[in-house]
This record gives sequence, C-alpha cells and structure tokens, in this order.
Amino acid sequence: MLSPHEIAALMLLETNPQPENLDPGDLHALCERQLVLLENLASGHAYGHLTAQGCSILRSVGRFH
Repeated sequence: MLSPHEIAALMLLETNPQPENLDPGDLHALCERQLVLLENLASGHAYGHLTAQGCSILRSVGRFH
C-alpha cells in the first residue's frame, strides 16, 4: 500500500518530472515498487518517468487520463 506522501509524489511527477523537491525516501519507495523510473541526466539532475504501473495507480485514484 502506498503512503499519502508517495501518492502525492506520483501526482507531482506526472506534471513535473524533475523530482528535486520530492522526498528521497518517497522516490526510493516508488522506484522499488516499479512505479517510477529515475533517469540521471548529463546535467546532474534526475528526470522521473512514471511506469505503466504508476500511471495505473494514478488512474485508480482518478488523477491520470
């Protein structure tokens, strides 16, 4: 089960794939559950991608189209 913080992190990553303001613990949990993939860019920043499972979670809470 996802915590409210993890669901909020998914929602934020849907609209802003740069996770610099998100809790690293939440990001780690989402990656472990294979809901998010983090890509390290050459600039040193990370870029978050929702997986199919992450999109499915957001659809189930009525957040993703």
